[in-house]
Amino acid sequence: MTEILTEEFFYKFLKFGLVGFSGLFVDYGFTFVCKEWLKIQKFISNSIGFTMAATSNYVLNRIWTFKSTNPDIAVEYTEFLIISLIGLGINNFILWLILKKFRINFYLAKLFAIAVVTIWNFLANALFTFR
Repeated sequence: MTEILTEEFFYKFLKFGLVGFSGLFVDYGFTFVCKEWLKIQKFISNSIGFTMAATSNYVLNRIWTFKSTNPDIAVEYTEFLIISLIGLGINNFILWLILKKFRINFYLAKLFAIAVVTIWNFLANALFTFR
């Protein structure tokens, strides 16, 4: 638990945030193309965008944020994806809740959902996947 309070842990969170910011473009790009151009249902489009971003985020986080040397990449990637899928469930639930309760713009609601899930994803990956 003391690792959470270190400067290194905070620095990793900042790097994780930068990687996540790049993933935001991947997520929004795929979501937009699927929803607006391909006319795929909005929650499925959201899931596609989220999954594509999770994959690019894994690669960048493995190499840059956590500097993982785990030789079992398949297991590590699977752990990362499981955490991301839990995050996707949280993301879709928050998105659904905001859209139902407040009826605001889909993409603004998605931005809020991403912010909440970023915290979940970082803590779960730092404490489990890349421990």
